Amino acid sequence: MKIKWIIKEFKELSIDELYDFVVLRQEVFVVEQDCPYLDCDGKDQQSHHVMGYDEQGRLIAYTRLVQPGISYEEVSIGRVITAKSVRRLGVGIALMEHSINAIIDIYGNVPIRISAQCYLEKFYRSFEFIPTGKEYLEDGIPHMEMLREAKGKII
Repeated sequence: MKIKWIIKEFKELSIDELYDFVVLRQEVFVVEQDCPYLDCDGKDQQSHHVMGYDEQGRLIAYTRLVQPGISYEEVSIGRVITAKSVRRLGVGIALMEHSINAIIDIYGNVPIRISAQCYLEKFYRSFEFIPTGKEYLEDGIPHMEMLREAKGKII
């Protein structure tokens, strides 16, 4: 599958790109995971947005890279999602690789902290994220904080 990757700061986004990722976030987090929550949390404006589009121009993968000092002391990756139609095809792996590498391009070789759904621990460990021991419920879903030390780019 050929994916077109785009990384932009909030102020660079087109209206269509903003609409695309808001819709995908709602489809996955609100509808699929049955978590009614306020998605627009004021962090998008201080973030870079990693968007993966398929050959038909549909947004199929997305993360936001939140500046240090907003969610955590470190830069963080959040709102990690793939469209239901592309799950188990390696798109999530490519998304995380692009997100981690983009952070290193933007911020340098720095630690990255995430809030991960617990059932995805093994997935995030494959990118060298390690649980910090902090576990909690977020919107009724078990989460854990994980940290990736400054390890360099994923090749």
